[in-house]
Amino acid sequence: MNRKYYAKWAFALGTVAIGLSSCGIDMPKETQSSFETMTVKKSDIELPYKFSARMKGQNDVTITPQVSGQLMKICVTEGQQVKQGQVLFMIDSRNAQLELEAAQANLQAALAQENSAKLEYESNKNLFDKKIVSSYMLNNSENAYKQAQAAVAQARASVNHAKVNLGFCTITASVSGVIGEIPVRTGDQVSPMTQLTILSGNATMYAEFSVTEAIVEAMVQEGMKANEVDDYIAKLPEATFIMKNGTEYPHKGRVVSLTGVVNASTGSLTSKVLFPNPDGHLYSGIQGTVVMPFAEKGVIVIPQFAVVRLQDKSQVYKVQADSTATAVEVTTEDTGNGKDFIVTSGLNEGDQIITTGANNVTEGQKVLFPNE
Repeated sequence: MNRKYYAKWAFALGTVAIGLSSCGIDMPKETQSSFETMTVKKSDIELPYKFSARMKGQNDVTITPQVSGQLMKICVTEGQQVKQGQVLFMIDSRNAQLELEAAQANLQAALAQENSAKLEYESNKNLFDKKIVSSYMLNNSENAYKQAQAAVAQARASVNHAKVNLGFCTITASVSGVIGEIPVRTGDQVSPMTQLTILSGNATMYAEFSVTEAIVEAMVQEGMKANEVDDYIAKLPEATFIMKNGTEYPHKGRVVSLTGVVNASTGSLTSKVLFPNPDGHLYSGIQGTVVMPFAEKGVIVIPQFAVVRLQDKSQVYKVQADSTATAVEVTTEDTGNGKDFIVTSGLNEGDQIITTGANNVTEGQKVLFPNE
């Protein structure tokens, strides 16, 4: 019963298949997949080297008093933009004013003493010329006059010192920039050991970063001499600063310094890139990434999707003369563009490799090209 049932269905399906064939409808056939390939060649490429950096004002100044006293007035606020010479803080100046007045009084007394000593010396000189007084009296009066002159000079120095101290009671901005944190308050006792704030001269900013060991080695291999560093820096390309949120700072910067001593613990050099800051958008302490393009000449560049990852190894499939695929292990470097790798070993110029579809290739598989 069951055998007859299945025989009828087999006969019916066969009849349908014959009918479809006779009507000119082709049945689907199994076909081999095709893969895109490329011929390896050397070319030049520009790589974006990236360095973690921290911003610092070109003229970051720590503001501290030059004299001790009570802080009478804070003339600025945190984050305020100030101009060079603008008043920042005022310290009680009453003692300094009294010291100045005392020094001025001493100067007047010294001037009077000098004038008397001068008259005495000139009188004795005339009398000595007339042989009325001895040379001893003349010499004594001359020495007294010189001592009086020295006293005047000393008193005048005291006046100048008192004026300087009085001027120190008014603290002004030594550079134009932005006021940082102000940890003191009006009424506090301050001294030369007290930090009032940090003034960041932000007209131009430094991005400080460490140059990687690989670049250091490249410089050493090139045999760069100490007197050639400035020329090397001048030829470096412009740099871009990327904020932590991914925003690109609109102004380009240039490398202005490269320390001549390699840090023993990190194996790196410290470098500075100077960025203009006309709008004041950059502040000391912000972090980001400095990006500098460097040209690599005569290197093998292949698409990233041509590389197959197997654990800690990378391989590509090279097309043999008989159109079969053979896995070849390669070493690569990232170009930073998200699309390509630089092949440092494993391939030679003129090799043909599979690009699109490399992940679907098996060893020894016959490769059909798109134009077949």
